[in-house]
Amino acid sequence: MNADLELLGQRYLDGSVDAEGMSRLNAMLAADADTRRRFAEVLNVDSALATQAMGWRAEPTATLRLRATARGRTGWATAFIGAAAACIAFAIWIFSSRDFARVENVAGIQDLAPGSHLRGERRELQGGTLALVTAHGARVVIEAPAVFQFESAQRLRLMRGRLSAEVPPAAKGFTVVTPSGVAVDLGTRFGVDVPAAGDAEVHVFAGEVIALASHDRRSLRTGDAVAMTTAGHAARQTRSAAFIQSDEVTDLTAGLAAGQRARSAAALAQLRNDAALIALLDFETGGGTGAFRTVQGRWPGSHAPEFVEVGDHLKLDLGGEHSWPRLTLAAWVRLDRLDAPYQSLLHTDGWAASNPGQVHWMVNRFSTMRLALKGNTLAAGSPEPDSFPDSRTPVLPEVGRWVHLAVIYDSEARTTRFFLNGRFDSESREATAHPARLGPAQIGNWNRTDRKLSGRVDEMLILGRAMTDAEIRALFEAGNPYR
Repeated sequence: MNADLELLGQRYLDGSVDAEGMSRLNAMLAADADTRRRFAEVLNVDSALATQAMGWRAEPTATLRLRATARGRTGWATAFIGAAAACIAFAIWIFSSRDFARVENVAGIQDLAPGSHLRGERRELQGGTLALVTAHGARVVIEAPAVFQFESAQRLRLMRGRLSAEVPPAAKGFTVVTPSGVAVDLGTRFGVDVPAAGDAEVHVFAGEVIALASHDRRSLRTGDAVAMTTAGHAARQTRSAAFIQSDEVTDLTAGLAAGQRARSAAALAQLRNDAALIALLDFETGGGTGAFRTVQGRWPGSHAPEFVEVGDHLKLDLGGEHSWPRLTLAAWVRLDRLDAPYQSLLHTDGWAASNPGQVHWMVNRFSTMRLALKGNTLAAGSPEPDSFPDSRTPVLPEVGRWVHLAVIYDSEARTTRFFLNGRFDSESREATAHPARLGPAQIGNWNRTDRKLSGRVDEMLILGRAMTDAEIRALFEAGNPYR
């Protein structure tokens, strides 16, 4: 649709169109059926009225004539009533005859196959991830658990779930409607999160999105994020790792086809019989209390805790009566980049000089891993910028992906060894190395800003021995959701 038509459509909605503009708008709509269809989708940019923005007839040969409006929405609503019958006829026609989107890829979804089409049916996903391409070329990924329904090729109602979209110029105006607000694309990449409880959020990765909530209209640009609340908008930190993108769906599909889920289950079963096992948290059968969201893990329909707010956490008791000369910590994580100095993966309570050996495992301000034990000191000449061992390689990817983090501590050898995605990264030597002590502990955030964790944690392993490099590699390869 040309810019003149879009401008006239917006003026028509807000009641500012003059007689000459009305005449031009009617002429353009009467001349072409495709223009009439596209006109409806441009009206989605003004989402507060999008459900009423169908003022034309369905028949391609019919003469369409919109009525001039007084300034303001009351006059426009009166004009709309006069065209109500045509709206209903067109809605029936478009729902029965047009495909709104085509399934491009699926990961762990049985009742939808690549190449199938979606129209106006309501869909519920219990598990898995779905990649779609709309009729106008917008690429949309929806992660379960989710409930959604297309209302047109340019309008998707998301009742629950998580969605990412990449919208080309031809699909500008693509709109996502949620229970607490509306997101209207202006040519961008963005995500929408509708949790089971709480307000929907909009996150802009590139470009611009209009967010409408409770009569509050907000323009969001690259790096902006908001929650859409009953009082309007509330600022949020961008959580890019919370959303699966279309290329990741391809890798997840390949991993499932290669039998990775079964390999992972077999590896976990073997670890459960390890005599040195302290804890293996798969988050499928509980394993802790606290404040967090339960979302999908690495596998379709699985579960993982997600930490968003500063106070989100999961409490554990790891048996504080023991000391562990050797310790292996490992977990699959999906984390966001944050300005906070530390993201705390696992920290024990009682960090005090009288209790040496307390364990804090985190991602630091350089996006590298850190293992801190209370009272430990680094050996002379260590390259770390602070007083505790750090990995060498940043562990947070530029876009959201699952990564495997592991660290092996040996108090007798006085070494801390870091691994990223199964590969050895670096080793630090310590002058003072207390045996590790655990006990009451938390995954996730402290009630303070310098320990904020943002993201998901899946399959955390705590083992009272030092795994070998080969074992770490095998653990990663068995649990890797991608191929």
